Amino acid sequence: MPSFASPEPYIVIMTGLGVLIALVAWLPLALKKLPLSLPIICIGIGAAVFLLPAVSLRPLPMLHPHITERFAEFVVIIALMGAGLKIDRVFGWRRWAVTWRLLGITMPLGILLITVMATLTLEVTWAVALLLAASLAPTDPVLAADVQVGPPKTGDEDEVRFGLTSEAGLNDGAAFPFVHLAILLAAALPAGKLWVGEWIGYRVLWEVGGGIVGGWLVGRLFGWLTFRIPAETKLAKTGDGLIALSATFVSYGLTEMVHVYGFLSVFVTALTFRHAHRDHDFQSEMHALTEQIERIAMMVLLILFGGALVSGLLAHVGWADVGVAAAILLVIRPLTGWLGLLGYPADAGEKMTLAFFGIRGVGSIYYLAFGINHMPVPQAERLWGIVGLVVLFSILLHGLTVTPIMRSLDRRRGVDPEAQQLPPPGLRRGS
Repeated sequence: MPSFASPEPYIVIMTGLGVLIALVAWLPLALKKLPLSLPIICIGIGAAVFLLPAVSLRPLPMLHPHITERFAEFVVIIALMGAGLKIDRVFGWRRWAVTWRLLGITMPLGILLITVMATLTLEVTWAVALLLAASLAPTDPVLAADVQVGPPKTGDEDEVRFGLTSEAGLNDGAAFPFVHLAILLAAALPAGKLWVGEWIGYRVLWEVGGGIVGGWLVGRLFGWLTFRIPAETKLAKTGDGLIALSATFVSYGLTEMVHVYGFLSVFVTALTFRHAHRDHDFQSEMHALTEQIERIAMMVLLILFGGALVSGLLAHVGWADVGVAAAILLVIRPLTGWLGLLGYPADAGEKMTLAFFGIRGVGSIYYLAFGINHMPVPQAERLWGIVGLVVLFSILLHGLTVTPIMRSLDRRRGVDPEAQQLPPPGLRRGS
C-alpha cells in the first residue's frame, strides 16, 4: 500500500494539477506590479521539479518530436482564438496599417537576415538556415499576453498593444509558407527539381488564400448560429464560453483537411466571430474561457520547457549559437521592426516598443518541430538548443522589462496604469 512518502504517480499528478490551476488564477495578480512574468515563474517551477531525483522523465523535444509538435500546435491555436476575440478594432486596411507593416516588411526582412546569418555563422545549409529563420521570425500570441490588448470591450487597445496583438495573430500563419519553402528546398536542391511553381502556387496562394476564406466562412457560420439565428436555440443563450473552443477546433480541423493554413484560419475565424455582434457580453465570456484554457496549457508547456532546460536542451549550444540568439532578439528584430515602421504616424517611444517586443515562444517550438518532422536536419539537437536559447532569452528579456515599459508608455499616454479599466457603461447582453 503506497505511503505518504511514496504516493501513487496518479495522486501526485492530480495534486500537481490542482496546484497548477491555483497558480493560473493567482499568479497574474501577484505579478501585476512586479518586473516578472508568469512564463518566468513557470520555467523556474519546471526546472525545480525536473531536478528532483525522483523525476526520471526528460522532456526533451528531440526525444518526443511528434508530441512536441502536437502539444505546441494545440497551445498556439487556443491562443490565436483568444487573441482574435479580444481585438475591438474593426478590420480595415487603414485601421490595421501597423499590422501590415510588421507583417509585410518586418517579418520577411527578419527571415532574410536570420537565414543569411545562420548560413554564415552556423555552417548549415540554406534549407536548414531558412527553417531556423522561419521558426524564429513569427512573434508569439501565447507568451505576449502582457503586451496585448485587454479583454473585449475594455477599451485597453492603444496602438502598441493592438499592433503586437494583431501581428502575433497573423504572422503565425504567414510564416508557414517559409517553413514549407525550407522543406521544399531540402528535397528539391539536392535532386535538382523545380520548386518555385509549387511553392508560389500551392504553398502561398492556395494555402494562404484558403486559410483566410475558410476562417471567414467558419466565423460567419458560428457568428450566425451564436447571435443571429432567429430562434431560442441560438448558441449565445447557453452562456457557455465553450462555443469559442468549438469554433477553434472546427476552423482548424476543416481547413487542415483541405490542406490550407489552419493557424491563419483560426485567427480569421476569431476576428469574424468577434465582428458578428461586437457589443454582446457573450464575447467576454468566450474570451474568458479561452484565456483560462490557454494559460493552463501554456503553464504546462513552459514547465516542460523548464524541465528540458535542466535535462540537456542547451547541451549542444556553442558560443556562436549564443551570439546568433542574442543578435536575433537585440539586433534583427529591433532593426527590422524600426524599418517596417518608417513613416508610420506614431511617436518614437511607440515605435521602439513595437520593434522591441518581438516575443518568441511556443510558435517557434511548433514550427521547428514541424520542420524537423518533415525534412532531414543534421544536428537537430543543435537547432533545438538555439531555438530553446532564443525562447529563454526572450522570456527573460521581455518578461523583466514588460511591466516597467508598458506602465511608462501608459503614463505618457495619460492613462493611469493602476486604474482597472471596466467595460464602457451602457453595454448589456444582446438579445
